[in-house]
Amino acid sequence: MDEEQEHQLLLPLVEEENICLPLPINVVSRYWNIELPMAEATESAKKYSDFNGSIMIEGIELAERHGLSCKIVHSSLIELKKIIDSGIPPIVILPGIPEITQHASVITGYNEEEKTILHYIQKGNQEGEQQEGAIPQNVFDREWSEEGRLLIIISPSEILSKVTLENNSQNESNRLCFNSEKLNILKNSTEAISSLKKSIELDSNNSTALHLYGTMLNQQNSPECISFYERSLKINARSYLTFNGLGNFYLKINEFEKAENSYSKAIEINPKRSAKIYKNRAYLREKLNKNSDAKEDLKSYLQYFPKAPDRGIIEQAIREI
Repeated sequence: MDEEQEHQLLLPLVEEENICLPLPINVVSRYWNIELPMAEATESAKKYSDFNGSIMIEGIELAERHGLSCKIVHSSLIELKKIIDSGIPPIVILPGIPEITQHASVITGYNEEEKTILHYIQKGNQEGEQQEGAIPQNVFDREWSEEGRLLIIISPSEILSKVTLENNSQNESNRLCFNSEKLNILKNSTEAISSLKKSIELDSNNSTALHLYGTMLNQQNSPECISFYERSLKINARSYLTFNGLGNFYLKINEFEKAENSYSKAIEINPKRSAKIYKNRAYLREKLNKNSDAKEDLKSYLQYFPKAPDRGIIEQAIREI
């Protein structure tokens, strides 16, 4: 066998997905010859009638009900490769494009010679075989780091028990983070906050938990969110979402210079991740009499969001600044 082929896993072509059975979880489950019932996912999805995204914890719990086991950890590129080489296709959390949401991706392998990471993509070729999207390793790791290098392993328990993980103790803390997002979607903020408090108690250095707790406090307009955002950034200084959250809070309380600084740090991490952040920064820069900079931000907003519903208003603002 070719050496590079040993670093690639052949996954089944799967098209079925549901908000409670996200595609990555369905793909990995089929890889282990477990067919998760779509009817069960459809029934669960009725609770989320007005939600458009995917609810990872619902898919994870569905897989666990049908014989698979799961661990969620903050990982590394070295560990990711070891997991692939042990025959397990990991799921990673990456920045969403073009807005600031996240998405989950199955990693099917890597190529050491070309320094690329291979992602599962949904469409196959004419023969129905799996196709892979190759991303330069440095680009992948840079983007993955924005989400704290979150990694989900789903496999039969006898296989998972043999996997040695750097941050194995984080599993329960991270599960509570995923659960809190589900509770938040269900508008049960009290339980969501309680879940995050437990997560932080289990692991006070969980950057994801600290960020999410800060976000919940931000939604309640509590200044306490600042300290949790800052604690999160001490652990993961590349958290785009945390800098963006800080910027949003400072903007709400009219701390324009601090908001500008936070937004600028987020943009430095990933200039293409969100269009709205440029509009927010343009607003506060105009307040700070930085009209030339504000104009450039509005142009960037339209560049990254060409079909913006307020395009006409923004174009007029650009002319008038």
